[in-house]
Amino acid sequence: MALATLVLADISLGSLVWWLVVGLIAGFLASVVMRGGGYGIVGDIVVGIVGAIIGGFLASLLGISAGGFIGTIIIAFIGACILIAILRAVSGGYGRRVV
Repeated sequence: MALATLVLADISLGSLVWWLVVGLIAGFLASVVMRGGGYGIVGDIVVGIVGAIIGGFLASLLGISAGGFIGTIIIAFIGACILIAILRAVSGGYGRRVV
């Protein structure tokens, strides 16, 4: 409980807006590139933010650092594409309907 309070105390309004904007842009671009219909504005933000975490983790493993807004978007975009590919593999493809 104390850790969650500590983490939430470090988040400012500016950084929250930064994460939301990066998440929205990266999620939207990934849904367009991956030829999906998108997940809506909230879904694209979530995909983009989780993609930023995945992309940041993979970039740190490879020793790649990206600075600035554009670099952050690129890393988040790559992670969001990976996340969408994983989601499609787990869910069974492009939304096949069983009637």
